[in-house]
Amino acid sequence: MKPVTFLGDSLGTVRAFPTGARREAGFQIERVQRGFDPDDWKPMKTVGPGVREIRIRDAVGAFRVIYIATLAGAVYVLHAFQKKTEATLKRDVALATTRFKELMRRVKQ
Repeated sequence: MKPVTFLGDSLGTVRAFPTGARREAGFQIERVQRGFDPDDWKPMKTVGPGVREIRIRDAVGAFRVIYIATLAGAVYVLHAFQKKTEATLKRDVALATTRFKELMRRVKQ
C-alpha cells in the first residue's frame, strides 16, 4: 500500500470536513493507496497530468480532494476543500496547480 503525503494544509482541511465527509475521504484515499480508483472521481488535467479529483457528496455539501497517485513514492494530496459553487473556483485550481508544480520540482531533484 502506497503511503499518503498531504501537501500544504490539505491534511488539516480533510480533518476539518464534517464527520461523514471526512470518513468518506479517508475511505476513498485508502482505495487509491491500494491501487484502485475512487468511487467518484474526475481527471484534473488543468492542474497537471495524472492529477485527479475525488468527489464526495455529504448531507452538508460537496467536498473535493485533489491528488496524484502516478508517482512511485506516494499518493500526494495536493488540495482539499468544500465546494460551494457549480464550477471549481479558480483559486482552488491555482493552489492545486502551484503545489503540483512544486512537487514536480522536488521529485526531479
